[in-house]
Amino acid sequence: MTPVRPEHEYDPLTDPLPPAAGSPWFRTDNPAHGASAPAQEPVYGPPPGPGGAPAPAHGSAPAPGPAPGPWYEPEPAPQQQDWYRAPQPPPGPAAGAAPPIPGPAAVPGPAAVPGPTAVPESTPVPEPTVAFEAIAAYEPQAAPGPSAVPSAASIPPATGGRAARRRAAKGKGRATPTPAAGAPAAGSPSTGAASAAAPDGRRPTRAEARRAAKARKDSPAVIASRVVGEAFITLGVIMLLFVTYQLWWTNVRAHQEAGSAAKKIAQDWADGGKPDTFAPGQGFAIMHIPKLDIVAPIAQGTSKAKVLDKGMIGHYDEAGLKTAMPSDKTGNFAVAAHRNTHGEPFRYINRLKAGDKVIVETQEAYYTYEITSELPQTPPSNVSVLKPVPVGSGFTKPGRYLTLTTCTPEFTSTYRLIVWGKMVDDRPRSKGKPDALVG
Repeated sequence: MTPVRPEHEYDPLTDPLPPAAGSPWFRTDNPAHGASAPAQEPVYGPPPGPGGAPAPAHGSAPAPGPAPGPWYEPEPAPQQQDWYRAPQPPPGPAAGAAPPIPGPAAVPGPAAVPGPTAVPESTPVPEPTVAFEAIAAYEPQAAPGPSAVPSAASIPPATGGRAARRRAAKGKGRATPTPAAGAPAAGSPSTGAASAAAPDGRRPTRAEARRAAKARKDSPAVIASRVVGEAFITLGVIMLLFVTYQLWWTNVRAHQEAGSAAKKIAQDWADGGKPDTFAPGQGFAIMHIPKLDIVAPIAQGTSKAKVLDKGMIGHYDEAGLKTAMPSDKTGNFAVAAHRNTHGEPFRYINRLKAGDKVIVETQEAYYTYEITSELPQTPPSNVSVLKPVPVGSGFTKPGRYLTLTTCTPEFTSTYRLIVWGKMVDDRPRSKGKPDALVG
């Protein structure tokens, strides 16, 4: 009987073929072809009993025994072998089991009578451990990471809408990975932009993505508020630029133009020309206010574009408001200038007190006026302050008077500020500058 080896020791590549079963028509004890064994008469019946006891005589009742078996013993069917399974050690005695107890030595008996030569059974082949090691060396290893093919039990069911399930079915059971919460799903309309995931963390469906995109759109009220806000910002920038222009740039330009006008007047005086009248906007004198450190040219007329906005002081000479010149024997020499912006020559005339000096320099002489009174506020329609004997100045008889007018309060033109003075010195240029300018 051929011994059956365990499953882990069976190798169809290196093991020899199983021995062929003997034919039922021939005895296994027949000698091989060409053997010289003496021919024996075939024996019919059961084989001799144990111990070589002779068989019962012919005609006697056979002794009871086991039922006869088949002429050959069938080989066991080979079992399915997993060729990629690592070799396992052969089964041995259980751990902790006691070693077998050796029995008494066998007593040699009489030599056995040689019988018919038996066909030797197949010799067991040593285990091909090297073959198993080679197979294990070339066994494909699963790559770590997402490249390993997951088992069917580890694949989560496809989540998402109908489209996601359809894609999962086309992928032969491979479910689309669920994006992390708050991350946009690949291929969705919100890819590349911030999109909110579904409340349960799964990738939103198309309907949810459309609703989220619609919710992100600005409402008409939001758009209108943005337009209004941008308009206000633009208006604020424009106003800031306008204020900068009025309070800073106009003064820069007016000072430049006033300085040019003063130089031109000095040049005209040096040329020796003595015109009897002056055209509107033409400079003819220079005013000095030592207390306020003001030196500004005086031009004919009170036009804003031609005189006042250029940083010059204007002489009232229009019809209905014609006033006297400094050289006149009697009258009121009335002038006006800006208090704020455009050079602002009269910005601080409210600081003048009684006794302060104001000098008007002309081509022939220096005229010195002394401040006497002030009218802090009066409407622009009150032109009586410009009369030869100004109303409200305290003067009661004709004389040589000076009237300074400007706007008030500051940065407005609602009212007028009036300052009066009277002439105290008329010095020809040949006698030099008055003491107020020298000191």
